[in-house]
Amino acid sequence: MTERIAVVTGGGSGIGRGGALALSEAGWTVVVAGRRPAPLAETVELMSGPGQTVPADVADPDSVDKLFDSVVDRFGRVDLLFNNAGMSGPPVPIDELDVETWRRVVDVNLTGSFLCARAAFAVMRRQDPRGGRIINNGSISASTPRPFSAPYTATKHAITGLTKSLALDGRAFDIACGQLDIGNVASPMTEVMAEGVLQADGSTRPEPTMDMDAVARSLVHMASLPLDANVLFLTVMATTMPFVGRG
Repeated sequence: MTERIAVVTGGGSGIGRGGALALSEAGWTVVVAGRRPAPLAETVELMSGPGQTVPADVADPDSVDKLFDSVVDRFGRVDLLFNNAGMSGPPVPIDELDVETWRRVVDVNLTGSFLCARAAFAVMRRQDPRGGRIINNGSISASTPRPFSAPYTATKHAITGLTKSLALDGRAFDIACGQLDIGNVASPMTEVMAEGVLQADGSTRPEPTMDMDAVARSLVHMASLPLDANVLFLTVMATTMPFVGRG
């Protein structure tokens, strides 16, 4: 078997696009999934190798099932899932956060990751050759919160539990699971950091960022290991960002 099939959720922009392009450069055939077809198509156009787009809403069980059915119908297997799709809520005190926003963040970040992992796991344990790898995007918020980030932080802490459970339950089926925790990668979502970000002491200060290439190389390293080896947790962050000592 020479062709390796990767599924990247949230592949239309940011870390998802950067990861998809890096995997393609490393020789993977990449399926990018997300809710917006046009950005997904742009990602595939930028790839150096074969790719496919599958519009999907990770929070919708039927949509996730159709995504993985489509991949198996086209390629016959799934070797890697980069569980990347996610969203954050507005930076407000928890008593000002509406319940619908909480539920949407939980649906996308946690339930969406569960649904995609569940579908990928089902394929990986039954395919021949058996096995595969799941990499969850945990974020540094999986261990340490920012101010006014309760829904995002809670879901990312939960991703750590999902990662550990998948790593444990996957042992019997040659399925490895690891978590990539990312801090301050330069992207349209982090442009605001140059203007100033609320800190735990109540001040607002600019924060440094790192190039997307650092994240992409970290992802490819984790993805390229043989299945008898696993990076369970990897943190890649801007060296001078205010993270260590933050909590």
